[in-house]
Amino acid sequence: MTRTLWGGDDGLPARVAAYTVGDDGVWDSRLLPWDILGTLGHVEGLAAAGLLTGPEAGRLRSALRALLAEARAGALAVTADDEDVHTAVERALVARTGSVGEKVHTGRSRNDQVAVDLRLYLKDALLDLAGGVLDAAAALAAFAGAHRRVVLPGYTHQRRAMPSTLGLWAAGYAELLIDDLAPLGAALDLADRSPLGSAAGFGVPLPLDRERVARALGFASVQRNVTAVAATRGKLEVQALSAAWGIAYDLAKLSWDVILFSSEELGFLALPAGLATGSSIMPNKRNPDVFELTRARAALLDGYLVQAMAVAGKLPGGYHRDLQLTKAPLMRGFDTVAEMVAMIAAAVPLLAVDRDRCAAALSEDVFATDAALARVRAGVPFRAAYREIAEELRRGVAPKPLPAAEVLAGRTASGNAGNLGLPALRREIAQSRRRLARRRESFAAALHALARGGGS
Repeated sequence: MTRTLWGGDDGLPARVAAYTVGDDGVWDSRLLPWDILGTLGHVEGLAAAGLLTGPEAGRLRSALRALLAEARAGALAVTADDEDVHTAVERALVARTGSVGEKVHTGRSRNDQVAVDLRLYLKDALLDLAGGVLDAAAALAAFAGAHRRVVLPGYTHQRRAMPSTLGLWAAGYAELLIDDLAPLGAALDLADRSPLGSAAGFGVPLPLDRERVARALGFASVQRNVTAVAATRGKLEVQALSAAWGIAYDLAKLSWDVILFSSEELGFLALPAGLATGSSIMPNKRNPDVFELTRARAALLDGYLVQAMAVAGKLPGGYHRDLQLTKAPLMRGFDTVAEMVAMIAAAVPLLAVDRDRCAAALSEDVFATDAALARVRAGVPFRAAYREIAEELRRGVAPKPLPAAEVLAGRTASGNAGNLGLPALRREIAQSRRRLARRRESFAAALHALARGGGS
């Protein structure tokens, strides 16, 4: 039999306990520090409401801080005998404080308890991921600056299209990653609201100071309506994974490009030994496994997002145990994307460029659009110029190739190859880093005060 927080002495049959708990202990173990911090915040609210005496609150704070240190050191864990992380923390707390520990669940349900754990976890994970995205964007911006004059064909439909540059290519991906910060920020704003005090989704008839608890835990605000708190569970995980999916989407495209550009047939980029693996049978092989597995990891994000959507998307109002199964895809998804951005940030500066192969790929037909637009500048309507160049190509008359300087000089509109806007891109990265640092520092300061006693 398994003892539970909600049941009597009879507990649960082992088979039912195993089925309902599943592998939740694995994911709950990662929530252990957050559950202890959330409980510390709740103690502040109980004390402010007069539901704990000063000495009782002091004993609980001391015990919880000791448990937090043990959890961070790996000396406290969610075991097979625990139904969930909440059980593990409460049992450890009662073992240290006796009946005082049994007061800590006053005015709280496991529903708002797991909600606060996940929101604290997500705030931390989203802030870390945003930092990783900025590192990758900065690496791409630096690559763009170093290779802004390297002209090569741009491709559509995997066919040569128009002249482009490696700088334009890399700066484009840097800007895409900067764009990805907006969905991350939106998910962070949703996570940055305290759910504590909503209990099982209907509040409690106690004078809990929810705003005080929110401040103690470093939340920007309270999620006001208690029924909305319950309805946000699952939805928040989906929105956070959706934001992470956008990053994975961009890194998969980048990886595809690197795989193609570094192939022997193109040879625009070269992978150093540290980024390429070999074959067990072919001594000549150098495989782009880093980028292939980045592409594959992006595909995993599709699955994690769909899992969370499928579990959460068809439920009525209120809490349902189904939502237990959103933890695994959420945490797996964030682990995966964090690995991806870190690898790309490290790999991009190591890519070597073969300028000669880039230049050699600029066949004369790539300059067809430039030739048509040169006639437009001379007063020929575009459709007429287009037909003239097309007819010349059919007769075997190739456009005149342009030197790199002339390609760049003709592309000075904002965001074009001759005007990448790298200073503005670098400013955006720097400004985003400062905003992120301020938000991280505010969150860390509140948690430090809880963990060390500065706020009590």
